[in-house]
Amino acid sequence: MPANSEEIVQQVRQEFEAILTFVLEASPKTVPDADTMERGLFRQLFALGRLLLRLYFRQQDRLIAPETVTTPEGKELPFHSDKQRTYLSIFGQVAFSRRYYYLPGKGHCPLDATLNLPPSGPSDLLREWQERLGMYGSYQKVTRDLAELLGQRVSTRQVQHEIAEDASLVADFYQQVPALPPDPNASILVVQADGKGVPMRQTLTSCDKVRKGKGEKTSRKKEAIVTSVYTIAPAPRTPEEVVASLFDPKKETPEPPKRGGPTNKRLFATLDGKEAALVRTAAQVKKQESSEIRARVALTDGAEALQQRVLAVFVGFVLVLDCIHAIEYLWKAANALLGETSEARTDWVKTRSLWLLSGQGEKVISDLRQIASAETTSLPARKTLMSVANYYERNLPYTRYDTYLAAGWPIGTGVIEGACRHLVKDRCELSGMRWSQEGAEALLQLRSVAENGDWEAFHTYRRAQRRITLYGEKSPQDTPVELRWAA
Repeated sequence: MPANSEEIVQQVRQEFEAILTFVLEASPKTVPDADTMERGLFRQLFALGRLLLRLYFRQQDRLIAPETVTTPEGKELPFHSDKQRTYLSIFGQVAFSRRYYYLPGKGHCPLDATLNLPPSGPSDLLREWQERLGMYGSYQKVTRDLAELLGQRVSTRQVQHEIAEDASLVADFYQQVPALPPDPNASILVVQADGKGVPMRQTLTSCDKVRKGKGEKTSRKKEAIVTSVYTIAPAPRTPEEVVASLFDPKKETPEPPKRGGPTNKRLFATLDGKEAALVRTAAQVKKQESSEIRARVALTDGAEALQQRVLAVFVGFVLVLDCIHAIEYLWKAANALLGETSEARTDWVKTRSLWLLSGQGEKVISDLRQIASAETTSLPARKTLMSVANYYERNLPYTRYDTYLAAGWPIGTGVIEGACRHLVKDRCELSGMRWSQEGAEALLQLRSVAENGDWEAFHTYRRAQRRITLYGEKSPQDTPVELRWAA
């Protein structure tokens, strides 16, 4: 192993010359195809990367070689010796020595602080790659893929530990994120909330069955609350246009004005309960308030507990019942009344959907109860119709769809339902997945960061926090978060 910078430089040159020779002297006999060349270059460039990193560490250590080092407490530490350490990079393990300053009870390596080196484990880049892969695939797959692609062998426990450690910074990260620049056209501030079950690990007790019986569930789920906040431009529609889009999507009719997509969207998910999820989202709502906002809308399904908490936390927002959930109850009534195979169901539901979207919720309720009271209505159908009527009566204040549509407000929870799928379900319900609450919570925190497009900014923040926590200093190279977002 080269002992000094000159020897390392010499070896770098030799390695580079070897790569040039590998390319220039290749022939169809020695390197039969492009794939063989590419794989050979990949291996050799990794070896070169390890040498260059080692050279960089050594050079930097010699550039910052004071006689003594002063600690934040004002104590001067004299030079003691060159101390060895390793750095697990994407190129592999890099071993190097750096100057070590010491007095009994206190030791310090200036290079570690200057370069903000992690105290142990993988480099920041390798760590971020591990975590990014872990956001979308099982941790076992992460370790396998890195072993095959980079030759890096890490344990699933290590990946889990890193994700848990970094997830603990997500809340603080979003607290210091500056307000997003408002879109002057997006005058509606929207909050959405919904829940999605996460399969949890079960701890067997002496009373539990080793094998479940027929129909018994093999796992339990805990609800993750998913929330979103965004702004959007008004898009007025008529009830007839909405009904046509739902029931006659292929029919040639004049297309309603297309709504622009959400702007400044933020998604969050947590297993800590409805209150924690909504309070956290409320902090982000404040950052999207501006003089441009003309309306504030909160969209949920018909879960009463969630609705009540939304109303309590988002004061001044108009609660809107998701129209798709509302219409699903009409299908439920039609199935009970007419049968699931009846061709008459569609027209029956379509007619009443138009009433509902036209602001005639009372008419829908009266109609359902009148049909339920008819002598020809069966007892099971009567119970269903009355249940649906009661559902609409409870949600009547949140179904003034004629007003909402005329104002151009969104009336569907498509944003949050899509988030429940791709933020929670697509990862947490992979085949065989079972989670501890701590493990699922950490994963959802970091997946929110990734889905929000804040991955690079978050890890810049994480590295800056480590510099402060571990080395007690802030580098002048650490860009203020406001400038990072402005860029």
